[in-house]
Amino acid sequence: MRKNQNETRLGFEVDFDRIVFSSSFRSLQDKTQVIPLSQTDFVHTRLTHSMEVSVVGRSLGRIVGQKLIEKYPYLKEQGYTFNDFGAIVAAAALSHDIGNPPFGHSGEKAIGEYFKSGEGKLFQDKLTAKQWQDLIDFEGNANGFKILTAGNAGATSGLRLSYATLGAFMKYPKESLPKKPTKHIVDKKFGFFQSEKNFFCEVAHDLGLKPMRKGNDLAFHRHPLSFLVEAADDICYTIIDFEDGINLGLIDEEFALEYLIKLVKDTIDTPKYHSLQNKKDRVSYLRALAIGTLINEAAAVFLENEAAILEGTYGVSLLDKCKYEAQINDIIQISVSKIYNSHDVIEKEVAGYKIIADLLEVFINAVNHTFEGTASNYDQLTFKLLPENCQRLDANLYDRILMVCGFIASMSDGYAILLHKKIKGYFM
Repeated sequence: MRKNQNETRLGFEVDFDRIVFSSSFRSLQDKTQVIPLSQTDFVHTRLTHSMEVSVVGRSLGRIVGQKLIEKYPYLKEQGYTFNDFGAIVAAAALSHDIGNPPFGHSGEKAIGEYFKSGEGKLFQDKLTAKQWQDLIDFEGNANGFKILTAGNAGATSGLRLSYATLGAFMKYPKESLPKKPTKHIVDKKFGFFQSEKNFFCEVAHDLGLKPMRKGNDLAFHRHPLSFLVEAADDICYTIIDFEDGINLGLIDEEFALEYLIKLVKDTIDTPKYHSLQNKKDRVSYLRALAIGTLINEAAAVFLENEAAILEGTYGVSLLDKCKYEAQINDIIQISVSKIYNSHDVIEKEVAGYKIIADLLEVFINAVNHTFEGTASNYDQLTFKLLPENCQRLDANLYDRILMVCGFIASMSDGYAILLHKKIKGYFM
C-alpha cells in the first residue's frame, strides 16, 4: 500500500527518514564492518557501509523502476515514478544491517554459540525446536525485522515503515526451521524470529508474496525489490571491503589493478588513472568505476529475469548470474585470505566472543532470576542496567531470552566493551 505524499517528500522517503533518525541506526556508527575497532579514519563501519549500500540501492531501484514503468504504463497512471522504486530500495538497503550485533558477523555466531555449546544450552529442553533454532543460529536479518516492526502496524512504538519497504528488506522470508532445505536463495538464512511470526505473515500476505512450501513450515518467495537490496549489499561489500584492505596495506595495490581492471576495462580512462598521484586516489577511482559497472549489470540481470523473479522460480542472487561472476569471486577470495582472516580481525573477533558470552550470562540470569523471585543482590543491580524497555518480565522464557539477545545485539562495539569491563569490575 502506498503512503500519502506531499509535494516535497515522496511517501516512501518517510521510511528512509525514520530509519536515519532511529537510535538503532545511530549505533551502527560504532559497529564493525570488516576491521574491528579500527583506529583509522577511512575504514568503513556498519553505518558508512549502510549509507553506501543505500546509495547503490537507490540507483538500482531507479534504473529498474524506469524500465518497469515504461513496460507497465498502468503504474504511471496510478501515480508511481521511478523515484518510488529508488526510495523503497534505498530505505530497505539503509536498514539492511540494523539488526546486526557488535563485532561483525562473529557477533551473530557468538550469540549462537552461547546457546549451542555454552551456558545457555540448559534452556534447550524448555523451548520449542524453532525457538531454540532462533537462538543457536541468531540471525541479524531476523533481529532487524524485529527492530523495524517493534509494536507492529499502527502502534506508536517502532518505526512504522511501509509494507513495501519491509518487503524489500526481507531477503530471507522464512523461519529458522527447516534449516537450508533447498539451495534456493530464500533458504540460505532466515528472516524472522518466532516472536514476529504472526506479523511477518501479515506483511507477506498483504504484499502478495507466494508461499514456497505447504504445511506448517513458513517460507515465502521474495519481494522482487529485495533482489536489488541484496545486489546493492553484494556490490558494496565486495568492492569496498577490497578497497579497505588495500588502503590498510593488507592487500598490495597491484592486486587492485589486476582484479578491478577486469571490471572496469570498458570504462577506465587510462591517462586519468596514471595521472593520480597517490594510492588512495587510484584505488578510489577504480572502485567508483567498478561499482558503476556492477550497478548496470545487476539491473540488467533483474530485468532479464523479471518474469522468473515474479513467479518465484529465480533462486540465486543477481550477481551470481552476471557476466562478472568469476571476477567477483576472485575479489572475494583475496579479501577472505588477506582481510577476513587477518590476525587483527581474528584477534578482535575472539575477544568479541568472550565479551558477548559474558554479557549474555549476566543479563539472562538477572532477568530470569528476577522473574523467578530468586535474584541475588548482583542480579538486582545488573537488572537495573537494562534499558526500561528490557525490564519487562514476560512469562514466556523465550521472549525473555530473546529480549536480552536483542539488547546485546543493539550495542555498539565500544559500549559492549565498556559494559563488559564494568560487570567484570575492571572499570570504576
